[in-house]
Amino acid sequence: MSTIFTKIIDGELPGRFIWQDDRCVAFLDISPLSYGHTLVVPREEIDMWTDAPEELNAHIYTVASRIGAAQVKALGVARAGLIIQGYEIPHLHLHVFPTNSKADFDLSNLIENPEDEKMASAATKIRAALRDAGHAEFVPNEN
Repeated sequence: MSTIFTKIIDGELPGRFIWQDDRCVAFLDISPLSYGHTLVVPREEIDMWTDAPEELNAHIYTVASRIGAAQVKALGVARAGLIIQGYEIPHLHLHVFPTNSKADFDLSNLIENPEDEKMASAATKIRAALRDAGHAEFVPNEN
């Protein structure tokens, strides 16, 4: 049975994509810690990051790093946070999110009903920063 992430990757469910390549995708989290919170997800359904081949882990970490740098530049935050959790969906994913303090890592602070306009704005700004950083070939058009 496909995970919800596979359904998003396959276009069966909507997603605000920030990055797409042959090994992974990245899209905004629908319950973000902050606006711009992005999930980096391999196309292959792998449950735990410890089960992924090393080259795939290296690839998704590199993509996460590029997205984090774009978040810092585009959204004017102090840092980009990174969390690998994996309890809620059995499909490897990295949480990359804009942060200004250690308190931003508290998962009880998820935004349950994020404003669509703020989500769209964050996605547009992050995509632009990724393009400016030379990654345009992996940045999809607005969606």
